[in-house]
Amino acid sequence: MEKRKLLRFLTLGPSGSNHEFVTARYIQHHGLEGRASMALVLSFDEAARMVIDGEADYIVQVAVHPSTADIVAKYRKQLFVIDAFVSSSKDMAVVTRVDVDIPRTLALQPATRDYVNTDGLTLIPETSTASVANGLLSGKYESGLTYSSLATENPTRFRIDERIGTVDDPWIVYGRERLSDGQVVAWKESPAAQAFHAQTITRLDT
Repeated sequence: MEKRKLLRFLTLGPSGSNHEFVTARYIQHHGLEGRASMALVLSFDEAARMVIDGEADYIVQVAVHPSTADIVAKYRKQLFVIDAFVSSSKDMAVVTRVDVDIPRTLALQPATRDYVNTDGLTLIPETSTASVANGLLSGKYESGLTYSSLATENPTRFRIDERIGTVDDPWIVYGRERLSDGQVVAWKESPAAQAFHAQTITRLDT
């Protein structure tokens, strides 16, 4: 009997990234455990080429990632947006080494820059929030915008200077086959749709 091939999802690493966290939630949401696998890549260009070449099936990318516009445009004839969804991130915070009284630098993934006031700080761009955490663990950075769990799990090494909490982000799923057929693809019973209808009814009644 031929072994059944798993659907293969790609997303951005390193291990522990928010992309990994959300992609796992997306796979679970669709009940694909045991029928899908996830692999981490270093760039979305790499992921796009792998899907186009048939080495993987789908890509999950946060819509605010700096490369999103390039991926959509560059591969528009071979790679298509097939789904979009909203998911909260891991709990986030500005985490600082306890041996640093007043940090002068802040490592972050550029898409998260406006989560906090960065005035007076030298910003160090990183590829992902997980990379920021790894840099803090290695002693490379004084302070970073990353997961609050880094501090709570290592209280003798790090403190939380500012808690951000979870952030609701839009996410995109890409595949080789175009599914929209030029039409709007949206969930008519979504929470947003229910809110639209509830608000219109309320306004008609007032």
